[in-house]
Amino acid sequence: MISRRDFLQTSMAASALLGASGFGQWGRIAAQQTLTQDQLLQFETFGNVSLIHITDIHAQLKPIYFREPSINIGVGDNKGAVPHLTGAEFRRKYGIEDGSYAHYALSAGDFEALAKGYGRVGGLDRVATVINQIRSERPDALLLDGGDTWHGSYTCYHTQGQDMVDVMNALKPDAMTFHWEFTLGSDRVNEIVEGLPFAALGQNIFDAEWDEPAELFPPYKFFERGGAKIAVIGQAFPYMPIANPGWMFPEYAFGIRDENMQTMVDEVRSQGADLVVCLSHNGFDVDKKMAGIVTGIDVILSGHTHDALPEPVVIGDTVIVASGSNGKFVSRIDLDVRDGRMMGFRHKLIPILSDVITPDADVAAVIDTVRAPYEDTLAEVIGQTDSLLYRRGNFNGTWDDLICDALLSEREADIALSPGVRWGPSILPGQDITREDIWNVTSMSYGAAYRTEMTGEFLHVVLEDVADNLFNPDPYYQQGGDMVRTGGLGYRIDISKPQGSRITDLVLPKTGEKIDPAKTYQVAGWASVNEGTEGPQIWDVVENHIRKQGTVSITPNNSVEVVGA
Repeated sequence: MISRRDFLQTSMAASALLGASGFGQWGRIAAQQTLTQDQLLQFETFGNVSLIHITDIHAQLKPIYFREPSINIGVGDNKGAVPHLTGAEFRRKYGIEDGSYAHYALSAGDFEALAKGYGRVGGLDRVATVINQIRSERPDALLLDGGDTWHGSYTCYHTQGQDMVDVMNALKPDAMTFHWEFTLGSDRVNEIVEGLPFAALGQNIFDAEWDEPAELFPPYKFFERGGAKIAVIGQAFPYMPIANPGWMFPEYAFGIRDENMQTMVDEVRSQGADLVVCLSHNGFDVDKKMAGIVTGIDVILSGHTHDALPEPVVIGDTVIVASGSNGKFVSRIDLDVRDGRMMGFRHKLIPILSDVITPDADVAAVIDTVRAPYEDTLAEVIGQTDSLLYRRGNFNGTWDDLICDALLSEREADIALSPGVRWGPSILPGQDITREDIWNVTSMSYGAAYRTEMTGEFLHVVLEDVADNLFNPDPYYQQGGDMVRTGGLGYRIDISKPQGSRITDLVLPKTGEKIDPAKTYQVAGWASVNEGTEGPQIWDVVENHIRKQGTVSITPNNSVEVVGA
């Protein structure tokens, strides 16, 4: 196998690597409308194989605003390592100029000002243009979708994912893997997968009763490209029944399944694979650990944690690529595959700047068709915002603060809990809030807003459990998203402490009263994984709250004190 030193030398020498090729050196020219599509997509074709990676689209068909996180804490061996660098520290690492379009695309700093200059990002008709450009240079390029595709919008919910299936079919991917798709329910997932014109892969998707590989989801598929034999192995989200309601897909089991992955790698190598690609929805830190355990994987295309990195990370002989989320980026990876092995690579993370990239007319037509029956409902203005509404961050985001405020007022609760999911576009101050905007941050198939009683002791247990999902130093025990968001509840968290000892000083910020472990509190929340959860749908709760507010203003949330990071 090619050595790690050779990989790093190839990476540093590759002129298309964004960190070295001036991803940010064009400065502010996009804001001045002088950046052209040709400049944005410029790439010096390399080797004989091209991979195109998209992931975590979350049903965003149209251009959006999307703010990257300002806080992304790493623990254990990943403390201070990418993707757990943000802001100025992240920009320094990759040589990104302040105020450049790379700054806007990859960093949260000055987001509002830069968004007004650079405009929206994403839009699958623009993604299609980028894919077509790559295919014009490398006609047999492999397009691989990392999952979280059929989830996250009004139209996706009301068509049970058919809107995304139609649009993705128009993009013509070669393979995909899965996560949120399974929350459509296994019957619907099976129905869609049986009709897909491309591979639905998952070496870790097993029959739950027999603990055998699920026949509908083959572990891998071979492709002949550029004179090379390429094996693509799928890795679905390992913790599906923990992070999402297992009762929606009871016949399936998941897990990381390192041993089976190694068996699959060995199997495809024995069948003559020159290049082994893992199409993964593990999350970046999990992929890094897996790359150090499983030998023989050349490239991991990483998804789930929504990280966008302008350069791959190399672990041993494995290149790990992170391609962001919400249709905001497309990754191109060119590889030199000769004599049965990968000799080198060149990579580019392409930001989808919607005002620069011309929409593909055919895909735009499909998007318009699937949205047409819902346009009036989607466009209805519910209110306005004076605050930047965003979701990303380990502990809070203003969208989640707004959702918690809605739960507190509409469900007459003492405390509100909102899941730490990462998906959902941003809205700039001064913008209208439409029904589509609300659904973009609340749409799921188990959105009932419950109201229940919890003791202070049980609240503490809940917070400790979620904190360990996020901050366990072993990536294989990080099973969820970000920290559960709280309304009407403050606490102190020490990241450096072990499980069960991280959360202290629970308090009701409104009164300053300490949470009594023996006292019972009225708690409202949503996205419970328990079957039969009752309550109004969260999007209706949020819509009613915003209508009453008229104009939303979110005060800074200082209810969580973080130490030990």
